[in-house]
This record gives sequence, structure tokens and C-alpha cells, in this order.
Amino acid sequence: MNLKPYREALSLPGLRSLLLVSVFARLPMASAGVTVTFYVVLELGRGYGAAGLVGAALTVGAALGNPVLGRLIDRYGLRPVVALTTVAEAVFWTSAAALSYTLLLPAAFLAGLLALPVFSVIRQSIAALVPPERRRPAYALDTMSTELSFMMGPALAVAVATTVSARATLWAVGVGIVVSGVVLWLLDPPVRSAGEAALPPRRLPYREWLNPRLLAVLAISAAATVVLAGTDVAVVAVLRENGAVGWTGVVLAGWAVASLVGGFTYGSLNRSVSPLLLLVGLSACTVPVGLGGGAWWLLCLALIPAGMLCAPTLAATADLVSTLAPADVRGMVMGLHGSAVTVGMAVGAPLAGAVIDRTAPLWGFVVTGVLGLLVALAVLPVELRRRRSDRLPPTSKAPGLVPVDVGH
Repeated sequence: MNLKPYREALSLPGLRSLLLVSVFARLPMASAGVTVTFYVVLELGRGYGAAGLVGAALTVGAALGNPVLGRLIDRYGLRPVVALTTVAEAVFWTSAAALSYTLLLPAAFLAGLLALPVFSVIRQSIAALVPPERRRPAYALDTMSTELSFMMGPALAVAVATTVSARATLWAVGVGIVVSGVVLWLLDPPVRSAGEAALPPRRLPYREWLNPRLLAVLAISAAATVVLAGTDVAVVAVLRENGAVGWTGVVLAGWAVASLVGGFTYGSLNRSVSPLLLLVGLSACTVPVGLGGGAWWLLCLALIPAGMLCAPTLAATADLVSTLAPADVRGMVMGLHGSAVTVGMAVGAPLAGAVIDRTAPLWGFVVTGVLGLLVALAVLPVELRRRRSDRLPPTSKAPGLVPVDVGH
């Protein structure tokens, strides 16, 4: 495997420390949802539906807040936004245990609205630290580190909640998020490259950057996470129906390892791959997963092709979004990308669950995979128009239109 792209990317000043901080900063963020669920169920004595509403409030708040916080970073810089959100996180996580369920619901929404923007800030900083031609391995490493955080974070939260208490887990996650905010404030990674920072700031109209191409990539990002979240639920349902629920951790770990292998391979390639093509592959490989039967090892094998496309799809969308986003609005655009990923996760799990409740577990894979294919089909005209535009001679193109190749 070609490791040169990784060596070149990691040799850039600041990237190694940024990626290292990102792994630990994302751990408590990845644990927040399951921590709140356990707290509502075990400490407040409410059902899983009530716990789901609190998790939904956090998710909706984050989806709305991501682009707003990104815009504030564009205008005022990173440190003021990190300071604001760290204080907001500290207030929520220290007071959550004293709130009734009625008050916890709106508080969770406000906490999501002002959540520490770790994910989008890391991706924005990568775009500032790494030149476009080297971003593919950098975003592959970023996606793999996110995968590791979501593998370890929720598992640690469940272990603490079941062996100590849900209340203690709530406080531990809060401390972790606040420490992450402090470290991010101290690190203060750049959100613009040296060349971009030297230019005077501009006020760009939305029509100059919120174009069909960017909207298509955001749709691909959301569709990919719909497929991933739906797969997560469908795996549990298949194993439970066949009396093999004890193997759930092994199957999901195998799926995650396949994603890591795919992400590492993608980052070592000599050129990028179209996010649209990766979404088609991910969705098409997900549709037949449930046909392998209920044996846990068959499910593991069936998940490998789709798993190997998980991290590459997310890395490719982040890479392309960073290329399409002008420096003056990159924080907002990265926030929109984060919102697209969040919305996809929020839609995929309940969609698969609703289908499974009314039919059979294998249809959870089918429906989310087909939805991914439908989104790919919907954005295909945008890609075809871009390709036709690229084939036109420069004099026949609209003034100011700079086509961007899918694979850079």
C-alpha cells in the first residue's frame, strides 16, 4: 500500500497535533447521545421514547446550530466561538442532573444549538493546514479517527452507566467536553491558510457559493449517513430475531474495522474518487446484506463490502466540500456539512426501525440502501451538467465559472 500520501500530509506543520486532539475531543461528543438516553431511563425512570425525544432535541439543536456557529467563526475567529460553546456545555452538563424531564427537553435543544463544534472545526482546520492536493489522506485520517471515537465513546459510556451510575456518566461526559473545549481553545488551530488570512475579508452573497454542486454534495453526505444509521439498527434487529444478539458487538466491530481499512486504502490512492460513485457503491452493497441469513458470521461477511465504503464516502464528501467552500464562508459551509451528516443519522435510524417493525429486519438494509440510490439518482443531473461544462472550451463557459473536478 502506498503510504507516501500519509507521510506527506502528516509532515505538514500542525496537522499531526490537530488529528491527535480530534480523537480525544470527539470521544465525549460521541458519547453524549447514549449518555442522555441512559440518564433519562435509569435515573428519571422514563421510557425509551422519552429518552429518544431528549436525544432528538440535542440532534435538532446541533443541526440548526452548526452552520450558525460556523458563520460566527468566519466573522470573529475560532477562540470566541469555542469559549462561548464551552461555557454553554459546562452549564448544561453540570445542571442537567438537577433538571426535571420537562426542563431537560428544552435545555437539551439549547445545548445542541450551542454544542462545541469539534467535528466541523477539525475539518475546517484541515482545509487551512493542508493544500488541496494533499487533503485526501488528511480527511481519510480524520474520518478514521471519527470512526474510532464512535467505536470507543458510546461503549465507554455504557460501561460506566451500567457499572457506576448514569448520573456519574453524565458528569464524566460533561467534564470531557469542557476539557476538549479548553484544549481546542489553547491549540487554536488556524481556520484559514496563511495566504487566505492575508486577504481582506469579503461578504459573499449566498448565490456565489450555495450552488447546485454544493447542495448535491450535502445531499450525498446526508444520504450516506442515512444508510449507515439504518444499517446499525438493522444489524441489531437481524441478530435479535435469530437469537444471536450477544454477537452484536462483534458484528459491529467487524463492520467498523472494514470501514477503517477502506478509509486507509482510500487515503493512499493517487487520486480521489467521486463521492457520488462511492455513495452508489455503499448503497448498492447495503441492499443485499440482510439476505445472508441470521448467522452472525454470515452477517459479518456480508457487511464487509459496504463497510469498506463507509469511511471513503464520508472522507470524499468532506474533501470536496472543503474545495467548494470559499475561505470567507468555509466555517458556515463546513457547518452545513456537519448538519447534513447529523440529519442523515437522525433520519436513518428511525426510518429503518419503522420499516423493521412493520416488515422484517432485512428490509431495514433494503430501504435505507434504496434511499441512498435514489438520492444518487436525484443528484446525477448536477454531475452530468458539470461534466458537460468541463468539456466545453473556456470561451464558451459562463464568466467566473470555475469547474471543480470530482476527484480533484
